[in-house]
Amino acid sequence: IVPIVMAGVLGIYGLIVAVILTQAIRPPSSGGYTTYSMYNGYAHMAAGLCCGISCLAAGGTIGVIGDAGVQAFGLKASGGKRSWAEGSDGDGDVGMGGNSEAANAEAANKLYVGLLIMLIFSEALALYGLIVALILSQHTYVCEGNE
Repeated sequence: IVPIVMAGVLGIYGLIVAVILTQAIRPPSSGGYTTYSMYNGYAHMAAGLCCGISCLAAGGTIGVIGDAGVQAFGLKASGGKRSWAEGSDGDGDVGMGGNSEAANAEAANKLYVGLLIMLIFSEALALYGLIVALILSQHTYVCEGNE
């Protein structure tokens, strides 16, 4: 469930950037002049792309780590026994060998800690993208029209 929650946070990052960028857009005046310059437009586009692409990369990494981690955690917690293996009715020892339940649980916990650390570092990719997007969105240039 941890990878699912972390992937949901990526959507919140995009929502934060979208709200900040939307608040910076102003409609043209009654005379047709606008204060929203091309510089602002490109800065906002760069901010959106920065956050979006970094969240896309982080989401892909979270998916790969989550998939491999869940499979490895399940295999480690069961001691390598695969009940679906051919010729096994669940009682035989097909897999890593005769480890005790305590050793299996300890090894699974170590694997889970490593999994969480990798997930946190992959989430940091998106956080860096969010920070850069916030910095980019603060750069503005106001057009001075003839009103």
